[in-house]
Amino acid sequence: MAKWVIDPDHSVAAFVVRHMMVANVHGQFNKIKGVIHFDHNDIPNASVELSIDVSGIYTGIQKRDDHLRSPDFFNVEKYPHMTFKSTKTEMTEKKQFKVFGDLTIHGIAKQIAIEVAYSGPEHSPYGETSMGFTATAKINREDYGIMWNVELKNSGFMVGKEIQIVLDLEADLAS
Repeated sequence: MAKWVIDPDHSVAAFVVRHMMVANVHGQFNKIKGVIHFDHNDIPNASVELSIDVSGIYTGIQKRDDHLRSPDFFNVEKYPHMTFKSTKTEMTEKKQFKVFGDLTIHGIAKQIAIEVAYSGPEHSPYGETSMGFTATAKINREDYGIMWNVELKNSGFMVGKEIQIVLDLEADLAS
């Protein structure tokens, strides 16, 4: 099984969450590392291990980013990383598969399913062989103990519970 190392310079973990029940706020984590064991002819034996440095959160608003790093949300001093470790993979369609595994956020691990599409391999002019992986999932942040919120006048909340996640990963073949 080929070993692919995530290229942090060409990978991002993006998220979308509802704000005040009227708009979506987008953000991302830019500090991703990990390994993907992958062969398109052997999807059931593929595996993934990722680690995301939570301090690298970026929404474009410094005040909001600082609040998200605080104990109200990610508490980066106590929980500096989010991790994902796969437990099973299954082919779903051509160039697509589903990964099941444990996502740990805020010190709490929950099993989730992630839809993945892949592209490549491609050979760069600099000698690397790379694969691309786009993964999507939805989680409830409260399942991970991230509970901060403010009730709004019209029966809604300041921050939605559902988080949409999109990982765009570029990984290089390990030598």
